[in-house]
Amino acid sequence: MARYGQYCPVAQALDVIGDRWTLLIIRDMLTGACHFNDLERGLPGISRALLARRLRQLEYAGIVEKHFHHGDRRSTEYHLTAAGQALHEVIQSLLMWGTAWAFGDPTPEQLDPLLLLWWMRNRVNVHNLPEGRIIIQFDFRGAKTDTYWLILAADDVTICLTHPGYEIDVLVVADLAAFFKVWLGQIAYDEALNTRDVTVTGVPRLTRGFPTWFAWSPAAPAVRSARARKNP
Repeated sequence: MARYGQYCPVAQALDVIGDRWTLLIIRDMLTGACHFNDLERGLPGISRALLARRLRQLEYAGIVEKHFHHGDRRSTEYHLTAAGQALHEVIQSLLMWGTAWAFGDPTPEQLDPLLLLWWMRNRVNVHNLPEGRIIIQFDFRGAKTDTYWLILAADDVTICLTHPGYEIDVLVVADLAAFFKVWLGQIAYDEALNTRDVTVTGVPRLTRGFPTWFAWSPAAPAVRSARARKNP
């Protein structure tokens, strides 16, 4: 790892957390990711070898520590130390700065439907789900044309790449860029419905409940606030 070689707190902080992917690993750990495979799924584009190297660097720096479930080294969890938790303020500051100065419309290469569904899977409001199992089919169009399924239940949420074999309860047909914008708070959900960039069909009580089943992106409140300031 290259170092700046300066006796300066900023330079020395960047010596520890300034490498590519490092702050995104910490971002995802702050929102609850603690298993290697979960971190990898949330960071498409990183290789397993590089993720392992970054985690070792963070462990060496005292920002991450390994936990072995019941002493089983095959079941490893990664947790932030107090030093790692203290980076919450850094991530929040980057979020606010990025929202104000660096966050525009998405480019096609930034629109990964599986990453979007992974984010959705991790932000389900289980207490708002109706009883039983809910099958949602997502038909994405625009930058990418793909179909995926989410199976929602109070005790588990599953992403399916092939039809799960159950009757579909809710069908979402969406422009992928528009749905990313809804997820991140750039477009209001009702606005996307009104423009038909997103349509949600199915049993009425389920389609009404659909937007309450997800907490949406942790960045959405800041994005909505910035949007309101620009368009008072």
